[in-house]
Amino acid sequence: MLRFSMESASGPIREYSNGEVTVIWEASKCTHSTNCWKGLPRVFNPRSRPWVNIEGAGTEAIIAQVSKCPSGALTYRRETPAE
Repeated sequence: MLRFSMESASGPIREYSNGEVTVIWEASKCTHSTNCWKGLPRVFNPRSRPWVNIEGAGTEAIIAQVSKCPSGALTYRRETPAE
């Protein structure tokens, strides 16, 4: 689910959350290495809109793949469940 979208001076910043983890994509940092979609195509598909399907894999698999982003365009934060 696309949770948050904003524009910065250097390009869009998008957040996608499954309630456990939020993936943040900063377009201006992306070097198009293809690591994300080649490593986890069920989640990252540049031909789809939105291009991140946060429900396409489990939280740990998403975190592992985001951690491989060489440019830092993809980052994540773990979400704390509401009490």
